[in-house]
Amino acid sequence: MANDPQYDELQRQIAALTARVYELEHRDGWGDGAKPISSIEPVKKPEQPAKAPFPKPKSQWKPGDKIESEIGGHWLNRVGIIAVLIGVAYFLKYAFDNEWVGPAGRVVIGLVAGTSVVAGSERVRRSGYAIFSYSLKAVGIGVLYLSLWASSQVYHLVPNSQAFAAMISVTAATVALALWQDAEVIAAFSAVGAFITPLALSTGENNAFSLFLYITILDIGALVLLRYRSWVAILMGSYIGSLILYGTWHSRFYSGDQFLIAIGSASAVFVVFALAPFIDKRDEDSTAVILVTLANAAAYFFEVWELFQHQAKTRESAATAIALGCLYFMGAFALERRRPSVIAQVHAAIGAALFVIAVPVGLDAQWLTPGWLIEAAALIQVSKATRNKTIRLLACLALVLGLCRLLVVDQFNVTVPVFNERMAMYAIAVGVIGFVSSRWVEALPTLMVTMNIVALIGLNQEVTGAFQGIVRDFAYSALWMSYGAGLMFVGFWKKSRFLRWQALILIGITICKVFLYDTSSLDRIYRILSFIALGLVLLVTSFLYQRDFFKLEER
Repeated sequence: MANDPQYDELQRQIAALTARVYELEHRDGWGDGAKPISSIEPVKKPEQPAKAPFPKPKSQWKPGDKIESEIGGHWLNRVGIIAVLIGVAYFLKYAFDNEWVGPAGRVVIGLVAGTSVVAGSERVRRSGYAIFSYSLKAVGIGVLYLSLWASSQVYHLVPNSQAFAAMISVTAATVALALWQDAEVIAAFSAVGAFITPLALSTGENNAFSLFLYITILDIGALVLLRYRSWVAILMGSYIGSLILYGTWHSRFYSGDQFLIAIGSASAVFVVFALAPFIDKRDEDSTAVILVTLANAAAYFFEVWELFQHQAKTRESAATAIALGCLYFMGAFALERRRPSVIAQVHAAIGAALFVIAVPVGLDAQWLTPGWLIEAAALIQVSKATRNKTIRLLACLALVLGLCRLLVVDQFNVTVPVFNERMAMYAIAVGVIGFVSSRWVEALPTLMVTMNIVALIGLNQEVTGAFQGIVRDFAYSALWMSYGAGLMFVGFWKKSRFLRWQALILIGITICKVFLYDTSSLDRIYRILSFIALGLVLLVTSFLYQRDFFKLEER
């Protein structure tokens, strides 16, 4: 090797390349601390032959191969499980319809087959095929559910209590097996099979109590899995399955005499999934749990409202919304004490939304306006305490709804000026806007302008109802001047330029009315009074500005 010309040539090429790299780095400012080319040490020849420093051959595994393996090894497997479960369900139904085997024999065959598949899957797992063994377990457990359901609901071979005790045992065994082998796929496909069972073996009979007891058992199993493994996919799947089964039953069998069973079953499902955020012990918020929480609240209230609508009980719907709102506020408080989290804010927002919904759902028309306004005040207080922007937006929505109804929809039969229902409504509106503005600083300018506009509209309506003709025209001018003067005084007192500008705008509008309208429309006495009153207001305002009565320039 010492006199090998090829080796010497290779060494010279390496040295030249190294020098070139240092030169490029130095020229471009990348290698300020690099050694100069002259200081590069020559490469020493190895004393013994060494293996060429070539990297190991890269794996020939391509991205496409990985996708192919994922599809072939996992997704086809999962689709196959579902296909087998559906096929077994329809095969059993076909066999039942054609009476190939007696009822007892069919059930026994199903139980034996399901148990055998579950037991045999363990041997497959020990052989190293874990995923395939989980699939077999899911198929076996699904067949067990099918058989137990048929024994009770199709053939009435055993009492409901015994069949559901057996189903509870299967559910508990499935949960334990999934936890023991830490296999979410077992729980997932077992749940799929369990929720398919009532649809596949439906005989057209209304077995509401058995159906909803069965659903509740499955949902509790999902809740246990969430507690110990946080398998949110099982939770979401169980919730969707519960909604599908309830909706299917409701569309086919519900009638007025089914009210209690319907509201009881809907409440049972609601309670189970309402516990999910409290069962989930992870430090981070789960998007799936948040989605289930939102969907659960919305779906349950809609179900209850729809049931009460059939019974023509609107007040009960409103009471339910308020009760649920209180429940969610308490849940938000409990979750916030455990740790500040998004799910706690979601509960508070749901509670606020239910409060907003309660007003139009259950209260009579004359109470809608004050109901929305008072709700706005309550929600803005909660928003300030919890710093929840969603609740603040809901408060804004309630305030807008209340004001729109007051200004556009409400009609008042007033017989006494000022001290009447209309003035009371406007006083509530002004008070609520002031309260909201004190707790929502960012919106203070808009709220203050709104408050003054609402107050002026209310006072104008009192003038409209109390006076007629020329006297009413003069009263409008007197009202605007008085209100502008009072607003100006408050602006000086509170040292609020914003309030003073509002006063100036109102006084300017009054000036236009007096000069452009009152001079031609009012009688001489009222015309004189308008000009004198306006002049006095303007003189006093000017004097306050000139003398800086409230020391504004010292601010």
